[in-house]
Amino acid sequence: MTSEPRTSDELLDAVGPAFSKLRRTSLLEVENPISAKDLSRTLVLNLVLEHTRDSDQEITVGAVADLLAVDPSVASRMVTDNIKAGYLIRAASQQDGRRTVLQLSPQGAELMDRFRRHQRSAFEYITADWPEKERLEFARLMLKYVDSLAELRERGLARDSKGS
Repeated sequence: MTSEPRTSDELLDAVGPAFSKLRRTSLLEVENPISAKDLSRTLVLNLVLEHTRDSDQEITVGAVADLLAVDPSVASRMVTDNIKAGYLIRAASQQDGRRTVLQLSPQGAELMDRFRRHQRSAFEYITADWPEKERLEFARLMLKYVDSLAELRERGLARDSKGS
């Protein structure tokens, strides 16, 4: 067990290394374990799920590349891997028939359900000895942080479009 940072600077400096450890906890041997390969696939599946929640929203390989901040060829390989695994389906856009969009297959939806259950089990396992108030506050603050990340990206996109 590491000692807790004592000063504000030490605490803030410790955040970065803590984030790098978070993803590894997803492989904990808890209920419904997820393979390392499927864990990496969920990066793409989660984006597709998030960006197609509303029936009129669509997502393309190019959008996956932008959202993951990777080269389009890397995104294409990641998407193809998910298609070959049976988790994604390519479909014609309902908004523009010339465009190909991505959709979760039933197997992809099942994997994401299992992944969400796994993530919750891991969180509950890791925080099992925390007071309930702290567990819920940490969950609330984590969600707030993620929402702020999305807002930061939107501000950056708005700034970039003004500069163009």
